[in-house]
Amino acid sequence: MARDTETPYKLDKPEKLNDLLRADGADDCAGCRIVGGGAFLGLGAYSYFSGMSQIEQQRAKIIASKSFLGVRSRKAGIVATSLGLVWMGIYRLVM
Repeated sequence: MARDTETPYKLDKPEKLNDLLRADGADDCAGCRIVGGGAFLGLGAYSYFSGMSQIEQQRAKIIASKSFLGVRSRKAGIVATSLGLVWMGIYRLVM
């Protein structure tokens, strides 16, 4: 009977991360991955195209404001954000 109970030493020892990740890994169905990945891919595309069109519409105001962040750095920010969202979509589809 004493063998079935948990000892204080065993309770203090943390569980291995690999064992926890392996037990938690297969919770997603294929449809969930497709919808989630497609949502991130669509959001990345929308972010890129709408952001670039907004910058082109506001180009004169941005240049006239002589802001520290010019047109090029704003475009780089939009590209980085869009690429991050697309990467999350690809990761969601594959992993």
